[in-house]
Amino acid sequence: MTPATIATPTKESPLLFKELTWREFKAVEQLLDRPGYRLSFLDGVLEIRRMPGEPHEIVKERLGALLELYLLMTGFDFTPTGSMTLESESGAVKREADKSYKLAPGRVRPDLVIEVVFSSGGINKLEAYKRLLIPEVWFWEDGVLEVYHLRKEGNALDYEKVSSSEEVKGIDVDLLLRCINMVNHVDAIKTFQRSLQK
Repeated sequence: MTPATIATPTKESPLLFKELTWREFKAVEQLLDRPGYRLSFLDGVLEIRRMPGEPHEIVKERLGALLELYLLMTGFDFTPTGSMTLESESGAVKREADKSYKLAPGRVRPDLVIEVVFSSGGINKLEAYKRLLIPEVWFWEDGVLEVYHLRKEGNALDYEKVSSSEEVKGIDVDLLLRCINMVNHVDAIKTFQRSLQK
């Protein structure tokens, strides 16, 4: 018998406003500082996204709980940094991940950011994180988890889709995904924990 999985609500598209300067973006950001909305910026494009509610939060929190359990049990000295604001005026970028983690002491910025996607369209998130020099990005969307690692070739940086995390070494991405998608939170945590204890 296959366990039931989390239902995916209808996807919404964000509002996009083009050709803003960094100064205009910062002014609009102050005016639109309201709960339930998230603003991002890349190359003059302001993205306003409404937070999708309970299904999004369930996946986000479950993924975080499972990841933190793994990090604790495998000895990482990590710091969860949540949805901290990451921005660079020179890179013309501002982004807030759903979850982010520093995976060793003394880090300036997160080593890992996680996006739980329940919407469509918008700015190029990987381009935003590349400008912010985030080593690894995970996307959960429609029951699938994709992992991207930042690579340097010559003077160029770009993300490569990889089958296993290079920042969270040894984590079983298939097991993680199976547990993320389970309906019952406690069952998901216990299943993941039992597998780690083997």
